[in-house]
Amino acid sequence: MSIEAELRAEFDRGERRELALFGVLPYALLAASTAITLLQQDGYAPTLGLTAATAVWIFVWQRILPKRDSGPLSGLYYTGVMALAAALVVLAPWYAIFTFAGYVQAAVYLKGGWQYAGVAATALISSLAYAGGLDSMRDDGWWEWSVIALVTLLLSAAFFHFAEMNDRRNSNQKRALAELHEANARLEAALAENAGLHAQLLVQAREAGMLDERQRMAREIHDTLAQGLAGVLAQLQAAEGLLDDPAALRRHLGSAMNLTRDSLTEARRTVHAVEPAVLAEARLPDAIGEVARRWAEANRVDAVLTTTGDARPMHADVEVALLRTAQEALANVAKHAKAGRVGLTLSYMEDLVTLDVRDDGVGFDPAAVRRAHRSADGGFGLAGMRQRVQRLAGRLDIESEPGGGTAVSATVPALPAGGAE
Repeated sequence: MSIEAELRAEFDRGERRELALFGVLPYALLAASTAITLLQQDGYAPTLGLTAATAVWIFVWQRILPKRDSGPLSGLYYTGVMALAAALVVLAPWYAIFTFAGYVQAAVYLKGGWQYAGVAATALISSLAYAGGLDSMRDDGWWEWSVIALVTLLLSAAFFHFAEMNDRRNSNQKRALAELHEANARLEAALAENAGLHAQLLVQAREAGMLDERQRMAREIHDTLAQGLAGVLAQLQAAEGLLDDPAALRRHLGSAMNLTRDSLTEARRTVHAVEPAVLAEARLPDAIGEVARRWAEANRVDAVLTTTGDARPMHADVEVALLRTAQEALANVAKHAKAGRVGLTLSYMEDLVTLDVRDDGVGFDPAAVRRAHRSADGGFGLAGMRQRVQRLAGRLDIESEPGGGTAVSATVPALPAGGAE
């Protein structure tokens, strides 16, 4: 059981005990008053008759009225109790003991200002007994009764006020516990609903992870095997027309063999999900410079890398993304651009790293490429580069026009080595 439930149960038990005590108290006080009166008084027949009537009045009305009721019937019941108490005090002042029950009955059956009216009535009747009964009033003792009544009234009103504040505080606590119970119930329902949503999110995250991994593998295969095979094919096609030139033939065949070895190494590393071989042995500027140098040798096109800013180690995903972008951009130049020169610029800024690849080739219409999305030979091309940098919250910009060359710019956050994924 929760603490909130235990407190509510404790409040309920305390209220039941209180109501049980309030129900018994009038009878106990009436019995005590009667016993003392019988010891002090000889002619007690009228007193006993009125005592019995009082007990019957309380017993009947307590069966009719619900506890804590404050309606018109409760006012009628309380008026009857006070009238009987006044009559008993007139007959025997010792019934002031029973009159004390008027304070409790006012708290149980009256409400608001009527409670203080009941307290005042009880105090006035009790003061009559404290002053010596009705006989003292006949002996000009009204002034003494007035002083006693005033003091009794003030004291009883003050004590009743404190009791009312305590009761109000208890009611507020009980209401707060009820509201807390409702809030806990709503929270439990929300937690149950969130548990279902969490399970759905886990499933969606697992599916998204599988899709992302498939896309990553597709990009890696495209960036390694597809590019390597394309390079091998280009070298073999060039060698096919040079059968009568042994030196050139050997050069192209050597390039094809080197490309084959590199592609095989990259394919193995991709299977084992490690960084590219060239990055495993060099910093990013050196790795891109090596890629550009090999590409330039294989394609007989000038390729120059320029590095600006503070070259520093980046997160592996950032370096792989930029290296793959350089490889893909250079592969596209070799395949489509017919360029005579390529310039690569690697720029380190405070929060960003940018790689720009510019060529002076034939150019193309970027809108047409976006509509095609994928090249005719099944490769990812520019779409693959864009997906790779966007995965790192980066951006890929392409500027080109027919006859005006092409500029590819990849910008990614400068996550330091060992930074957040």
